[in-house]
Amino acid sequence: MNSVSGRRLKFFVKTLLLICISRANVTAQEAPAFRPYKKGRMFAYWGWNRGFYSNSDIKLRGDDYNLTLYGVPAHDRVTKPVFNYNDYFKLSRITIPQTNFRIGYFIKDNWAVSAGVDHMKYVMDNNRMAMAKGVIEREGNYRGVYNNNIKLEEDFLTFEHTDGLNYVNAEVEYYRSLGSFLYRALNVGVLVGAGAGALVPKTNVKFLDYERNDRFHLSGFGADLKAGLDLIAFRHLNLKLEAKKGYIDMPDIILHKKGINGKAKQHFWFTELTGTIGVNFSILKQ
Repeated sequence: MNSVSGRRLKFFVKTLLLICISRANVTAQEAPAFRPYKKGRMFAYWGWNRGFYSNSDIKLRGDDYNLTLYGVPAHDRVTKPVFNYNDYFKLSRITIPQTNFRIGYFIKDNWAVSAGVDHMKYVMDNNRMAMAKGVIEREGNYRGVYNNNIKLEEDFLTFEHTDGLNYVNAEVEYYRSLGSFLYRALNVGVLVGAGAGALVPKTNVKFLDYERNDRFHLSGFGADLKAGLDLIAFRHLNLKLEAKKGYIDMPDIILHKKGINGKAKQHFWFTELTGTIGVNFSILKQ
């Protein structure tokens, strides 16, 4: 190819690129603005969480014991290895980790109502010292009157809501878009919200030599405040990062297998961090 032909080819390629870029800019400017938080839009998402809990007093009441443990610490239970296919993505096991599911609807511009389940997990710390007050009349190593610190050994008490600490709730959420980027392919927004709901845990408790309960039960209520970052890519792919602060009160926790009297009470604060993925779509003409 001679130099003249080469210069003509370069000129043609540069002109074509300029036309494409100019056309893309015009198309982006002429396209109607995307309004992700307009009345009539919906969202649904699934994801995972980490939970952090304040210390709590656990009151244990049964036919032959009446005992309160003060300032008991607890932690969540992360399924490891994190994001392995078998536990996190296999359909038959996706409820094994700590998960979140929510569906919502924008009742007016920027305002949505939603309902969902925060499937957290709560595990009392064993082998820690706690103040105990009360009495155990059941025969065995732990029979006696208590007004002292005791070690929370596993043969004395294991106390878990691990299938899980299920917070079934409804929330009101306010969204605000910070703008669109990458030729409007990505919308960045923020949100705040508040909610309340019921606690339906499957409590796994081994206390003394009683047989475990292991069944779901409506045990109490909760309330929360939250804030987060909302990303919408290509108008429909929805990514959310949220931080939630809440209060849980469970005055009716079942301890033992059916037919054996035994209940517990506790209340505590929780902090929940979530990351979810879902869809954002409209059911009304935009």
